[in-house]
Amino acid sequence: MSDSTVWWLLAGAAVALELFTGTFYLLMLAVGMAAGALAAHAGLGTIAQLIAAAVVGSAAVVGWYFIKKRGAGDPSVRAMRSVNLDIGEVLQIDEWHADGTASVKYRGAQWTVIQRPGNPPTPGAYRVAELVGNRLLVDKV
Repeated sequence: MSDSTVWWLLAGAAVALELFTGTFYLLMLAVGMAAGALAAHAGLGTIAQLIAAAVVGSAAVVGWYFIKKRGAGDPSVRAMRSVNLDIGEVLQIDEWHADGTASVKYRGAQWTVIQRPGNPPTPGAYRVAELVGNRLLVDKV
């Protein structure tokens, strides 16, 4: 069996294994194994094939890691309007308490309202951004 065939079989096995795990990193390693197969097709020696597979596979894994890290994380379920219909509603807050909370009547009940740290507690209109436990987290409109 030729070297390129072994590399293609290894790449195929990595793809098949990735289908069971769903990690996507195995696909990046399969790209490296495909680079090893192409190096074998080019007539390079075993050491050059291993180096090509290692460099390309490692670069693909590291590249994918940084792409995933740079991308925005999944939004909190507490801040999704499709999960909680209170998100996006506007409240009128007349006064803030000394502890940084406020009480408002909303949907027929008394709610405790908090805002993001670092924002001054001023009266006015606020939009519900998130539900944190039984408190409404709001942002100034």
